[in-house]
Amino acid sequence: MTAQPSEYHRRVAAQKRTSIIEAATKLFLDSGYDGTSLARIAEAAGVSRATLFKQFATKAALFEAIVTEYWKVDSEEEPLPEPGNLRAGLETIGRRYAALLTQPGMAALFRIVIAEVPRFPELGEAQFKLGKMPYFESVRRYLAAENAAGAARLDDPEMAATQFLGMISNYVFWPRMLLARWEPDDSAITNAVDQAVLTMLARYGAPGAHRV
Repeated sequence: MTAQPSEYHRRVAAQKRTSIIEAATKLFLDSGYDGTSLARIAEAAGVSRATLFKQFATKAALFEAIVTEYWKVDSEEEPLPEPGNLRAGLETIGRRYAALLTQPGMAALFRIVIAEVPRFPELGEAQFKLGKMPYFESVRRYLAAENAAGAARLDDPEMAATQFLGMISNYVFWPRMLLARWEPDDSAITNAVDQAVLTMLARYGAPGAHRV
């Protein structure tokens, strides 16, 4: 019978995993995906090669873990809003999305993918399938639920989700890819989310959807 790891060992393993992901992200950005070896990542993370290989057998597996980590949303701590109040639900989702896009490292992750995808298309696929699409699908499901509850009137939840997330990311995130000093403050980000919510309410809200 195999003994279960103690809380201490689980905590140490989680700390090492975080160190590996942070070191790999920085090295991928500085030296490129192809120019970074697992050995260099282990050294930068301050862990042994055996420890790194135990958690990530390949560089591709490590990159997938980075994507999953940055796009992670704890569904238990942050469940989708209950349908019935479209304005409140969109405000909640919009603020979460803005926080997700502005977290440290997210811009770096996109830069890695954009720089390397011509030679390593699997990086783009990982970013799309493991990161963006699961999150997008959760927003699409929410809008479909609002439609079923009668709080929204929309024929295409997928297009509505694209429009809502696009309005937010177009201000909060994408300028960072070109403008090194693009750092809107909290009030500007909140305003961008609020304006996106109002636009969605005007386009898709059923009578009563504008209530606070």
